[in-house]
Amino acid sequence: MTHHKYISYIALSGIVGWIAWLLVVFKLSPYESMGLSLSFFFLTLAIALSCSFTVFGFYFRVWLFRNEIFYKHINIALRQGVFLSLITVFCLVFQMMKVLTWWSGLLLVAISVLLEFYFSARDSEIS
Repeated sequence: MTHHKYISYIALSGIVGWIAWLLVVFKLSPYESMGLSLSFFFLTLAIALSCSFTVFGFYFRVWLFRNEIFYKHINIALRQGVFLSLITVFCLVFQMMKVLTWWSGLLLVAISVLLEFYFSARDSEIS
């Protein structure tokens, strides 16, 4: 499968994720079933953000590194897209619980940066 086809599948998944998120926001009432509404809200938001960050990250990497292998960029962009979406979702959960401060957000970013360093070091060790 070519990288354009792979990215188009991810972009299509992101569009479906954003449509699902909009349906959750406009159709589900948190007053009737709070647990179901919140879980669908955060799940669809995480999927939509992961796909969007992946597509934007991939094309940013292609633009930044012009003469490199595209398949490596897809894996890295997907991993970083998941990390960024998890940071966003956890910050929203912390804000909902009224415990989000600047240092807790910074701690989430630091954890994801350390995980990214670990995975990128492991990838360079394998290659």
